[in-house]
Amino acid sequence: MDLGLTGKVAIITGATQGIGQATAMKLAGEGARVVICARGRERLDDVVAKLRATGAEAIGVQADVGQAADCERLVAEAVSAFGGVDILVNNAGTAQVGAFESVTDETWQADLDLKLFAAVRLCRLAIPSMRARGGGRIVNVTNIGAKQPAARTMPTTVSRAAGQAMSKALSKELAPDGILVNTVCIGLVRAGQHDARAARQGVDAEALYEDMGRTVPLGRVGRADEAADVIAFLVSERASFVTGSSINIDGGASAVF
Repeated sequence: MDLGLTGKVAIITGATQGIGQATAMKLAGEGARVVICARGRERLDDVVAKLRATGAEAIGVQADVGQAADCERLVAEAVSAFGGVDILVNNAGTAQVGAFESVTDETWQADLDLKLFAAVRLCRLAIPSMRARGGGRIVNVTNIGAKQPAARTMPTTVSRAAGQAMSKALSKELAPDGILVNTVCIGLVRAGQHDARAARQGVDAEALYEDMGRTVPLGRVGRADEAADVIAFLVSERASFVTGSSINIDGGASAVF
């Protein structure tokens, strides 16, 4: 099925591993011109090389999207390289959780900067280009805790819930401009942070994933490419009547839609 992404310009944040990298590879494979960002230069260069090896047009921008100036530079470099922005996937973020009374102001602010304000700023910067090009697609990556927060999951669940609310409001505001805004709520998916956890605990990563999968109705954790497939659909021409939606990618783990 042709997703209608040939020639589209896509910005994907947090794109050097996991869902971000899988999404960049998927969109590039569909003919999109891809702009990826991450804080680390070496890994960023490696992923850009992988993208270009497939014949894709791709650039990497070293940026910390928790910083306003870096957000501005990221969008400016995308526009300079490819003439505009059609697609924005706000994916940057890691799990930052703890008991409420243990979370400091500094931790709250850092989490909000990375997960909420990065999306706010990048949307604000990309929208004028999307509007000028006749429309666009925004996907904000959150997690199922945004809809169903558990104990000891702050500040992440609060940051993600705020991202959900912003996405819903923005979808209504931008609909007349043909800019569609959706979110995906991620459950347990293979990711670098879980691999790092296994290494810290001195356990085999596959054993950890098997143990995590026991809590999922489908009996396993997800793969990054499975999330990327859903994101690719949402940013495509095939999803032209989908906006303001929040799709769980969690193997049935969430108790709410």
